[in-house]
Amino acid sequence: MSGEPEYTQEHVEVDGARIGVQVYPEPDGPPGAPMVVIWPAMGVRARYYRPFAAALRDAGLAVAVADLRGTGASTPPPGRACRYGYAELATDVGAVLDALKPRLDGRTRLLLGHSLGGQAALLHLAVHGADAVDGLALLAVGVPYWRSYPGLRGYGVLPYTQGIAAVARTLGFWPGWGFGGRQARGVIRDWAHTARTGRFPVLDGVDAEAAVRRLATPVLAVSMDDDQYTPHPTLDHLCAKLTAAPVTRDRYTVAEAGAPLDHFTWVRAGGPLARRVADFAAGLPPR
Repeated sequence: MSGEPEYTQEHVEVDGARIGVQVYPEPDGPPGAPMVVIWPAMGVRARYYRPFAAALRDAGLAVAVADLRGTGASTPPPGRACRYGYAELATDVGAVLDALKPRLDGRTRLLLGHSLGGQAALLHLAVHGADAVDGLALLAVGVPYWRSYPGLRGYGVLPYTQGIAAVARTLGFWPGWGFGGRQARGVIRDWAHTARTGRFPVLDGVDAEAAVRRLATPVLAVSMDDDQYTPHPTLDHLCAKLTAAPVTRDRYTVAEAGAPLDHFTWVRAGGPLARRVADFAAGLPPR
């Protein structure tokens, strides 16, 4: 896209998978700027975040964007042989942080997750430890618990999510019919579990709910106006789990963006939101 910075495509090997990582040029200004590692929404390729990466760089942040396992430049492509779920997505976050360590050393570092990517980032910090990062930004992230949707909408969310899970069990994967792109059945199983119960599943024998309650990493949690998938109350439900973490809970409004918003389009109208992320990073304790 014209006027947006080019990135370097890199790859990280983890447990037989290959995770694509786009590393953008350093921002203008003094060296050692805070670095943000972005994790996308379900079925969304890393390259979709180029406008937001540009906005973050304009705000003075270094940026890398990873593709979720099975999406974009990451392998394996979802199919019957793929059994990975949330546990593997959380592990992938750690593998990418390890690979980026030479770039991260000595600087403030943030994980920034959108939707499913935010859940993966959160679960990595909760289950595997938070020493590698200084803060977590959750943008348009929410637990899609059917009871947290306003009005009667939840009564449609429950059969919709469980129907997708039933198709994934039957076919051995989710074909992406109108939602989420092609996905491994384990990812859909775990996502549907959160929609049905409002709780994270057990990951590799770890009680993820309890681990999230113990997490003390500072969190910026921002929901978007007119978000059709994770409206404001779904993020409130997630934030209620973060009982030990200092949470800055915000909303990104149409008036602030100066453009229509939904679960995806905020990425292309994210200038003010990028500055908010930069302010959050600047307020974190230095390493």
